[in-house]
Amino acid sequence: MIKSISSPTNPLIKNIVHLTDKSRARKDSGTFVVEGQREILLALKGGYLPKTIIFNPTIVSFNHLLDLYGNILFDTEMIEVTNLVYNKIAYREGTEGVIAMFSYNEKHIEDLVLKNNNPFILVAEAPEKPGNIGALLRTADAAGVDAFIIANPNTDIFNPNIIRSSVGGVFTKQVVSGTSMEIITFLKKQKIKIFCATINDSSVSIYDQDYTGPTALVVGTESTGLSEEWVNVADHNIIIPMQGQLDSVNVSVSAAIILFEAVRQRMLIKK
Repeated sequence: MIKSISSPTNPLIKNIVHLTDKSRARKDSGTFVVEGQREILLALKGGYLPKTIIFNPTIVSFNHLLDLYGNILFDTEMIEVTNLVYNKIAYREGTEGVIAMFSYNEKHIEDLVLKNNNPFILVAEAPEKPGNIGALLRTADAAGVDAFIIANPNTDIFNPNIIRSSVGGVFTKQVVSGTSMEIITFLKKQKIKIFCATINDSSVSIYDQDYTGPTALVVGTESTGLSEEWVNVADHNIIIPMQGQLDSVNVSVSAAIILFEAVRQRMLIKK
């Protein structure tokens, strides 16, 4: 049965707004919000189960959602809302008429399962901006990494800005977090080589390294770069040779350049 809500002051509607705005609310309730047809589909494919799906029938029909998501809708609380209500909870422009509430499932480094005998991992230390995290997630998906690890996170991975900027990429790969020491210990135990993208006297060109074995690429923040904790344990400190007058590029751009050099090398050994 599909329920209806027409008042923007309904307690559920207020709760959705709160979950969208507050990390603490997401963690305390064990719930996060996903907006958009593709993002919700990727969450479902990633094994996340919806508690509630809210849709605006003037934008998208129940039958269209049924075609997209299948019979899971019959096991999910379905609520149709008016334009007024939907505009209150919609987080972005150009919305697709559907928002879902999912159970919170943030994972830590001890939950990481590496199914690949030759793992390929991206690590981001203390990323500051949700937009950068989202871009890194999209890059990680495009490069086919086995896991994306956040060291010393500053926000929860289900921040709506991260979900939006990753275009649902947060659901397509294993995403875990932990302290830098926990992650370093894990990588060393798994015999995964650590390549730190950093500018210092020990750094060598990214093109002079071999990424065909178990590899973890580690990137830092744009403001301060990587901490000494990472630089000191790296198997190799690497740098992108710059051709202009500037010495750095956006962190997601840097990660993409290095990741796809690794992808190129790994594809060559498969031929």
